[in-house]
Amino acid sequence: MTVSSLAFFTRLLDEAPAAERYRLATDQIRHAERFGIARAWVAQHHFRAAEGGLPAPFVFLAHVAAATTEIRLGTGVVTLPLEDPVRVAEDAVVADLLSGGRIDLGLGSGGTPSSFVPFGQDVADKAAVYEAKLAVLLDALAGREIGGGNTLHPAAVPVGDAAPLADRVWQATFSPGGGTRAGVHGHGLLLSRTQPRPAEAPRAALADLQHPIIDRYLDALPSGVPPRVTASRTVFVADDRADALRFAEAGLRRAAEGFRRSGQHIPGDTLQDLIVATDTHLGTPEDVVASLAGDSTLERATEVAFQVHSVDAPHDFVLRSIELFATEVAPALGWGIRDQSLEPLGRLGKETP
Repeated sequence: MTVSSLAFFTRLLDEAPAAERYRLATDQIRHAERFGIARAWVAQHHFRAAEGGLPAPFVFLAHVAAATTEIRLGTGVVTLPLEDPVRVAEDAVVADLLSGGRIDLGLGSGGTPSSFVPFGQDVADKAAVYEAKLAVLLDALAGREIGGGNTLHPAAVPVGDAAPLADRVWQATFSPGGGTRAGVHGHGLLLSRTQPRPAEAPRAALADLQHPIIDRYLDALPSGVPPRVTASRTVFVADDRADALRFAEAGLRRAAEGFRRSGQHIPGDTLQDLIVATDTHLGTPEDVVASLAGDSTLERATEVAFQVHSVDAPHDFVLRSIELFATEVAPALGWGIRDQSLEPLGRLGKETP
């Protein structure tokens, strides 16, 4: 497999109130489109602004669809155990119709235990609940009866040249078993920018954890179904490495503390330790090219999704990072993008976060 598509990913974590976060994220996605990025993924999180700013991804994506023309728009991910699967299908179909067939439906089982309580769910049951709700969701998208003689309306019909929405489902996972589940259904596979290391191997490389997931996914894919593997990575590209390190010092320390509170083991405490432990690629374009070239997982991905989290730089630097990734990093790695339509912002001077 080769990387044939690039994506921008946001968790909507800009240092701003919610409405401003949505405006800034919309601006960033529009900027990504202008520089030839093919897809934008947005994360869903409930309740905690520090984890993510978007509980209602389809509402936001419908808004972004009206502000863009070509870029694909995906949920990365909807936490399916906390949702009504019929409503997810309905919202996805309406957003897809409004966007002209540009929606991709990424799904996951969720990772914040306390978020399950207000929804009346027990996190211990999330795997079984996910499987049951996934079955209902797929029935709805396929036009099958979903109870009481009802089928989805409007139906998930192809829009323009787009594939049916049922063929644009992706599943996120940390485990080889999840890779099998995504493959069996012929879905796309979403790999995280970082994931918990096992207690016995706290310094394991991300590739060591993700190659087995890809292996199981490919083994389970039905014959004739092309693989779709998106690897999300933390990438922050700056004109000056000192700027990248300055923003990382604050952002990665904050992120590491959050990981530790959730029970993950983050070894070391120097900035370089945190860069390694959080699988972060940062610096000048040359630095980032060299760093990404050493990630063997990317040799097996069909799409790389880059995000600035957890560096979490100011907005102008995020825009510049998008430009530098599209115009310098991706071409150096042989990752093609669409024609660019705007001139870069130009080198940014040093500013305080």
